[in-house]
Amino acid sequence: MTTREPRKSRADFRRFVPLNTRWGDNDAYGHLNNTVYFELFDTAVNQLLIEAGVLDLAHSRIVGLVVDNRCRFFASLAFPQKVEAGIRVEKIGTSSVRYQLGLFGLGDEFVAAQGQFTHVYVERATQKPVPIPDDVRQFLAGL
Repeated sequence: MTTREPRKSRADFRRFVPLNTRWGDNDAYGHLNNTVYFELFDTAVNQLLIEAGVLDLAHSRIVGLVVDNRCRFFASLAFPQKVEAGIRVEKIGTSSVRYQLGLFGLGDEFVAAQGQFTHVYVERATQKPVPIPDDVRQFLAGL
């Protein structure tokens, strides 16, 4: 039997990224479809990397590919709600980084959902793992 990870609060995260929900994100039950949470995680991480200047979607020779992600749900989010993604780095390896993420309704103290997201850095042309570039590693260390 596994122990359920406790629900995280804002104090558990280093950075926050504001995100908008979209009309098409809601499912038939009136809340965000579970797949949207993964899209929001991906958007938040990549937005931070782009803003830090360590990812250029069109030209970066080395990029991070998602190799693992998971999500645990605590409360529903729904369009047109504003959302914030909390992000912190849990572990930096030679070629991989594991993020902890939380999705908060705007102003909420506790996560609606929390997850894990792992990038493995690869050379874009070969898709072979490579060490995390120094500039990326330095940025990640601050998270």
